[in-house]
Amino acid sequence: MDPVNHTLVVDLDGTLTPTDTLVESGLKLIRRSPAALLSMPFWLLSGRAGFKRAIAARCGVAAPSLPYHQPLLDYLRAEKARGRRIVLATAAHGSIAAEVAGHLQLFDQVLATGDAGNLKGAAKLDAIRREVGADFVYAGDSRADLPVWQGARGAILVGASARTSGIVRAGAVPVEREFPGHSRSLKVWLRALRVHQWLKNLLLFVPLFAAFSFLDLAKLGHLALAFVAFSLAASATYVVNDLWDLESDRAHPRKRLRPFASAQLPILHGLAVAGAALATALALAALVSPGFFLALLLYLALTSAYSWVLKEYMLVDVLMLSLLYTLRIQAGAVATGITASSWLLAFSVFVFLSLALIKRCSELVSLQQDGRTATRGRDYRVDDLVVLWPLGVGAALSAVVVLGLFISAPETQARYRSPDLLWLAAFGMIYWLGRLWIKTSRGEMHDDPVVYAMRDNGSRVAILAIVALALAARFLPR
Repeated sequence: MDPVNHTLVVDLDGTLTPTDTLVESGLKLIRRSPAALLSMPFWLLSGRAGFKRAIAARCGVAAPSLPYHQPLLDYLRAEKARGRRIVLATAAHGSIAAEVAGHLQLFDQVLATGDAGNLKGAAKLDAIRREVGADFVYAGDSRADLPVWQGARGAILVGASARTSGIVRAGAVPVEREFPGHSRSLKVWLRALRVHQWLKNLLLFVPLFAAFSFLDLAKLGHLALAFVAFSLAASATYVVNDLWDLESDRAHPRKRLRPFASAQLPILHGLAVAGAALATALALAALVSPGFFLALLLYLALTSAYSWVLKEYMLVDVLMLSLLYTLRIQAGAVATGITASSWLLAFSVFVFLSLALIKRCSELVSLQQDGRTATRGRDYRVDDLVVLWPLGVGAALSAVVVLGLFISAPETQARYRSPDLLWLAAFGMIYWLGRLWIKTSRGEMHDDPVVYAMRDNGSRVAILAIVALALAARFLPR
């Protein structure tokens, strides 16, 4: 029989979309109303169908923003053009299924969880037989779909594991098509954890360097533990932040490719990994010192406030980023018992305010190049560039002014053997910060500016020159 005569029945979660719409709508509900988290255990008492109904009644998903399995979607559209009947059969709540069906305009019928119960496994097969008949091919992804495949005339495997695929084939069910799923390799997880962003935590070593105590092995050992603790804590917050921002990230030209926004990684796995990373970070911080443990807790509180609320407010977000960078330096001072000077902290605030503004301006430049006018989830518009440019450059020059005042201070003149060499370091700072702003204006700043600086040859040369000049000023005689 021609496959076109077999109705094509398609699953939603994990198949048509690689994400889980129940988890997404639950997460969205918690974001809108955190108190709902307390009610969820009681909703579960009414069963899975009742739980889905309770969440769907309060919050759904935006079908246009969902990631879809594009090769499967292309195949379905081709089969639809051939005249094949296509049905969406999902354990997701009916309101979510209807939203997806309305967006895709592809399905002849929708079967979903509702008042009749949770449409999964054997219950889904019964509903398909009742509404569609016995001549159908089923597209699914997981072991939960095995009862449906066993009653189907054929199978379409979408991102199915090797074990699930083997069971389907062993059951003598003809496989019409097979589509690979997303890779969940270590490389993808490293991207999700933003391991490259750990470079920022090298700021913990700044007080040790500023005090020229980098040969103190005990302090270096404490800083090594502190670095790992801060890095794991930061990765946990990055994961939670990405999950918090799923919809806005999916509307962003670059962020939509992030592992959670593109559904390369499951949301629940992300929450589990974030929890494990955070627990490990806190344990390591306690080993460093009680003061450092409190500094890490303060960082977590501030970065959470930033991720959940403050980043949506114009200028408040960049001021908070500047504070978080400076907090890393102060945390390094606490870990080593070294007092960070007011010069260092003032310099840090201005430098990182400039870098934070670079990040915002680079996003606005990308939007401008794409013909869009405003960011989603942040209170910025492309027109704001006329104010943000001078503000960011002014912050950079303010940092250089602080450095100049530090060089002229009596304590600096007494501490450094050749303090005049620090003026060359000041010129190096002007070049480096100016370079970053020019790269931003050209639309070449496609990453966090701190990470970009570690990859940019000109920035690396400038930073190494500044460090070398600082060492020479400290140790070389006049």
